[in-house]
Amino acid sequence: MNSSLTRPFAVVTGASNGIGYELAKQFAQNGFDLLVTATGASINEAAKAFESLGAKVKTVECDLATYDGVETLYNQIKETNRAVDAIAINAGVGVGGDFARETNLQDELNLINLNVVSTVHLAKRVLKDMVEHGKGRILFTSSIAAIMPGPFEAVYAASKAFIQSFAEGIRNELKNTGVSVTALMPGPTDTNFFHRAEMDDTKVGAGEKDNPAVVAKQGFEALMSGKDHIIAGSLKTKLQGAVSQVLPDTVNAEQHRQLSEPGSANK
Repeated sequence: MNSSLTRPFAVVTGASNGIGYELAKQFAQNGFDLLVTATGASINEAAKAFESLGAKVKTVECDLATYDGVETLYNQIKETNRAVDAIAINAGVGVGGDFARETNLQDELNLINLNVVSTVHLAKRVLKDMVEHGKGRILFTSSIAAIMPGPFEAVYAASKAFIQSFAEGIRNELKNTGVSVTALMPGPTDTNFFHRAEMDDTKVGAGEKDNPAVVAKQGFEALMSGKDHIIAGSLKTKLQGAVSQVLPDTVNAEQHRQLSEPGSANK
């Protein structure tokens, strides 16, 4: 990769599966070269799919839940000698269960490090460069969980509320710079998220979910059109998000509980 290439250049984190994988495909299908990252070697296999769509792809294996992992990624971005035209800061994880009595503190601190700390860290590095170049697009993967309390995934929902507020705040700061900020807000999506969060026995974990390819396509289109946010996925998800924005938090919390409480899949 070098700066003489005329194709635009995008970075996608958490690109080995799920929404991140589909976002990377969207970029590739729309003429972008890519730098993609994930924690394991599976990112190299995913890269083959992106290359088959015509993209030149650089892969980086790193743990973004650590300071050094984010710095490694940023150094690899700089080594391409290419301006980042777009970045999807997508990597994230969930933890399901009763906060006071069931979940593991270290898992939740790791969640905060990945979902929140690494997002701020990477954005701090990349956005400064974008502003200096006078252009760029950044997509944060938020969630409709950002607009409602999340019983039995309380730390996850809080992390997404942070991301949503952060995205909206810096979007305003960056107006008139040529840099746009978009928050992607999916609902329950058919990825390995719920299994990793140990939520297979919940109503939301066992229930019907949105197609990650649809979510990613809507997110990509919102990013490219400069929208501030998009509730992405099915009509059901869009309606759920719209309703949640007007209901009291106490009502939203109770409705969320019905979906996320351990054992609710069998009720």
